[in-house]
Amino acid sequence: MARQTRRAVLAALGSGIAATAGCGAFGRERVDVLVAGSLQNAASETLQSRTDVKLAVEARGSVQAARLVAEGKRDPAIVALADPTLFDRIMNTAWHAVVASNKMVLAYNPQTAGGERVADAAPWYGPLRGNGVSLGRTDPTLDPLGYRTLFVLDLAADYYDEPGLADAVLSPDQTYPETQLLAQFETGAVDAAFVYRSMAIERDYPFREFPPEIHLGNPAHAERYRTTSYELSDGTAITGGPIEYGAVRRDEQESTRTAFEAVLSGDWLAPHGFTVREAYPRLVGDVPSTVTR
Repeated sequence: MARQTRRAVLAALGSGIAATAGCGAFGRERVDVLVAGSLQNAASETLQSRTDVKLAVEARGSVQAARLVAEGKRDPAIVALADPTLFDRIMNTAWHAVVASNKMVLAYNPQTAGGERVADAAPWYGPLRGNGVSLGRTDPTLDPLGYRTLFVLDLAADYYDEPGLADAVLSPDQTYPETQLLAQFETGAVDAAFVYRSMAIERDYPFREFPPEIHLGNPAHAERYRTTSYELSDGTAITGGPIEYGAVRRDEQESTRTAFEAVLSGDWLAPHGFTVREAYPRLVGDVPSTVTR
């Protein structure tokens, strides 16, 4: 299994990025990019500004996106997902790159009474167990944010010694598409939502932070995170772990290669609240020579 550090990969790619940036021969060729919902703004705005290649970005929940590709219903040149394990479990790719991390938070709307209750609550989950706060989350069958919400609540139940916490907090009517979740604040549909830190930062909403033992963003607690799991509707078992984002390039077109080099750089993610560690990009699997050299 090939693994390379961020420093080594960027050093290898440096001359290629410099040579292709601004190249008019293929600079405006369209490259179809399918991304996780939480990557939509970063890809459409900042990633696009980092390359001369024209990107056609579609955003879906990562589980749904992986299935669309696996079933031949989408044929994007680049896929970027909120859980790299889906490349192997659903898309069956030979390799992928890990490009960023994130953590879970509880965002709230400070302009609603329910949001104010979440802001001041001790413990943070107290108001979520009653009827005074409307909560939003995503569908765990469609995207990692949904099953990571379940992981957070499972970990919190153990951390705070609150058995049955998830059952007390969750109900079937709370789920929204990932790309629309925080927009529910603006309509008044929800007072609080389990989201990635990057999503709250992009929308400029305040949020409650969880302890590192719970928020799925600290590799030092990886073993604890792995005590949680979720089974997708097709029987695929997903085990908890530190949140990571991955990407894969699906063709050898020069425009795709240029766009993917921008993806690997990671500098399109940090401004949106993602964590880009020194270890990224981490290349995993049978990586094509055109990526590593």
